[in-house]
Amino acid sequence: MDRLQSMAVFVATVDRGSLSAAAEVFNISPPMAGKHIRQLEERLGARLLTRTTRRQSLTEMGRVYLEQCRQILEQVQAAESGAAQLRSNAKGLLRINAPVSFGTVMLASALTRFLEQQPEVQVELILNDRVVNIVDEGFDVAFRIGVLTDSGLVARRLKDYGVMICAAPSYLHRYGTPQHPDELSEHQCLGFTHWSKKGGWALGRNEAPARGWPVSRFQSNNSLALRMAALEGFGIVMQHSVMLAGDVAEGRLVELLPNYCPPPRQVHLVYPRDRQPMPKLSRFIEFVLAEFGPAPAGHT
Repeated sequence: MDRLQSMAVFVATVDRGSLSAAAEVFNISPPMAGKHIRQLEERLGARLLTRTTRRQSLTEMGRVYLEQCRQILEQVQAAESGAAQLRSNAKGLLRINAPVSFGTVMLASALTRFLEQQPEVQVELILNDRVVNIVDEGFDVAFRIGVLTDSGLVARRLKDYGVMICAAPSYLHRYGTPQHPDELSEHQCLGFTHWSKKGGWALGRNEAPARGWPVSRFQSNNSLALRMAALEGFGIVMQHSVMLAGDVAEGRLVELLPNYCPPPRQVHLVYPRDRQPMPKLSRFIEFVLAEFGPAPAGHT
């Protein structure tokens, strides 16, 4: 038998004055109500009620146990009410993981709008360029850039993420402007450690792949650090367009080799499967799809 149910039957028996009255509350037979009480007494090793043909009364143990049962049942009810409220309203902490460049340039400002729309939601945004384990690391949702492997997560395709190659005018004045990927072997190219190191940057044109072979004296796992190095005129950077487009528009960087850039990369919003996702997550998914997607027709 369920112990909480037995406790509830015991409390109802005391409050209503009889097993029969308690049985009506739970739509069970009086003998079944008595069985619930006996199970508690057997577990405790003591009588809770003394019964005569005309009345019942609590034992000393019964009086102590009754108050404890009331407290436990109230706590259970409060917990269930809180869970029900979470299921009906968007509230609580939403933990989000995203790559540094995407999270800094695009997501952070969008999140402020989301929080204005959902005043009872709190957000913790963790930015890094590694693939996190959402479940093990306690995230509700994550943004992934690149082709997904089958992880068992729900994945929603967003708009693709373009790439640019850029350098500062001061760098180009000193070292010249490359016109073809093969010329990159003679330049300082800033290396992003999360990208493949097999053969340098994969650049091509008209389905005829070419490869630049950058010399990466400056490498980092952080796209913001590489952008700053490029702005200082130290080398050529290849990073996502959202990170560099503003600098190009303001003349701080110059776009290079636009016809040889890698194709845009896929972006997905991923989250664990749940038949009934919490409203805070459902609202966030709806918001992200409105802000950053979905991808054009034909993409999944």
